[in-house]
Amino acid sequence: MRKISDTIARLAALQARHATHTVDLGASDHLRTLADFGTNPGGLGAKFYIPNDLSKGAPVVVVLHGCTQNAAGYDHHSGWSQLADEAGFALVFPEQQRGNNPNLCFNWFQPGDTKRGSGEALSIRQMIETMVVTHGLDRRRIFITGLSAGGAMAAAMLATYPEVFAGGALIAGLPYGSATTIPEAFDRMRGHGGPSEQDLQQALRGASDHQGPWPRISIWHGAADHTVSPSNAEAIAGQWRGVHRLEKAPTRREVAGPHAKQVWRNGAGEALIEINMIAGMGHGTPLGNGLGAPGPYMIDVGIASTRDIAQFWGIAASEESASRRSGPQVPASRRPLPQSPAPGIQNAKTKPPQPTAIYQFPRHTDLGQPVKKIIEDALRAAGLMR
Repeated sequence: MRKISDTIARLAALQARHATHTVDLGASDHLRTLADFGTNPGGLGAKFYIPNDLSKGAPVVVVLHGCTQNAAGYDHHSGWSQLADEAGFALVFPEQQRGNNPNLCFNWFQPGDTKRGSGEALSIRQMIETMVVTHGLDRRRIFITGLSAGGAMAAAMLATYPEVFAGGALIAGLPYGSATTIPEAFDRMRGHGGPSEQDLQQALRGASDHQGPWPRISIWHGAADHTVSPSNAEAIAGQWRGVHRLEKAPTRREVAGPHAKQVWRNGAGEALIEINMIAGMGHGTPLGNGLGAPGPYMIDVGIASTRDIAQFWGIAASEESASRRSGPQVPASRRPLPQSPAPGIQNAKTKPPQPTAIYQFPRHTDLGQPVKKIIEDALRAAGLMR
């Protein structure tokens, strides 16, 4: 563990660097505010996006911004709402507040914020439940992604609420349970020290009483990232290989230009974990092919990670397929979605993840009760609110 003076110096340097790179906090914002979503013990804000005429039973993606960013800026640069319009899914954007963290980082290393049933983790879980109940979304197709501190927080959500998610994508993130203090967080970001693979696997199993099936995991990292060491990508894969019962060696390796991919498949040939390493890329989200817009920590390398992630989850078509469907055809967000999960998700699991509480949530359009009361009743029934 580094001396406290070293930690303070690094914090000061990080804050000074981030102060000059605030990412489009004034970006055009078409997101809507999710005002009431439970007790919100983590004190987070929340935004959401629903494409026009979104079908009932659509998937939902939870998107966590990085440090110095906000929901609108990250959405603008990553292209998630652009893809949601095309493919037909909902989005929810947890948003950090400066009162919690002056650099707008999710507190991914604080035990009180990354434990099931408390802090920021519970706030995000309440947001998800509120979106599912309010908009009639598909519980079998809930996904989460994030960049940097948002990626590490997404890792915490996947670990503490694995029954909720069908898949996750961690961009320049860190494994769950790898740090519990600020000095440890800086060391792990630099790739120094940290729990063994066995300890990380035990931390994942101990984060909930879930026994499976488990979310599929897409991992992205720049090979030239000097903020969060690329060694964390392999650490994340190692943490999740245990619950998926996969061998250490990947099933397949492939390289296309700067994009090197390792894939771990199960006995049925279904991809459950992948590492995407981008040669020459620093700290940020890979962008390209007209999806999203470059900016600080949002890097155009000719690779649309947003689309690739959604393809890995089975909720979006490839760029070529999307191009063939463009033109006079009806946009995907206006077409009815199939009632069953996408084939990739359905085949990867013996059964879909279910909420902890067995409860059929009513839709507010069918009842004469206020929406807020119905949401609160649903949260209580799921054990997410007292």
